Amino acid sequence: METLEFIIYPDGRVQEKVTGITGSSCAEVTAAIEAKLGRVLNQETTSEYFAQVLQQSASVSTQNYSEW
Repeated sequence: METLEFIIYPDGRVQEKVTGITGSSCAEVTAAIEAKLGRVLNQETTSEYFAQVLQQSASVSTQNYSEW
């Protein structure tokens, strides 16, 4: 599940936490929001940022044996 969490501090700082999005696509998801919020002071990447999407493929081969 993809979630965006925002904590707004009394001094106006906003902390944003993204979970459930793998790879650098989290930056694409949050770019428009960050542009509206103001200047980004700090970014920390999580292990999800460095995760790679695994793709698996399977092939099946069949053989007909007329001897059976």
